[in-house]
Amino acid sequence: MSSSNSVTVQILDKEYSIICPPEERNNLVSAARYLDGKMREIRSSGKVIGADRIAVMAALNITHEMLHRQEDRTEAPASSTNREQVRDLLDRVDKALSDDTDTKIG
Repeated sequence: MSSSNSVTVQILDKEYSIICPPEERNNLVSAARYLDGKMREIRSSGKVIGADRIAVMAALNITHEMLHRQEDRTEAPASSTNREQVRDLLDRVDKALSDDTDTKIG
């Protein structure tokens, strides 16, 4: 691919240059904006510090949303299990991050 297929997106105040097919450009820009918004929400909550931790929490939240939407469409028992697993994982990550923050601040 040539550099003309490169798209520059900004996520949490950093620029990323990504090569993608021209027909996927709009989807990539939309995805980057969505991710940037989620990461900013998490950062502004003050509960999570560090870009890598914010990115993991954003990924988990977006995955949770996706699984919830799938469940709403299919109403399959497996989706319910996936949703519960993601909720449990989010709870554990929140607790771990909270414990880690308490340790660093205290």
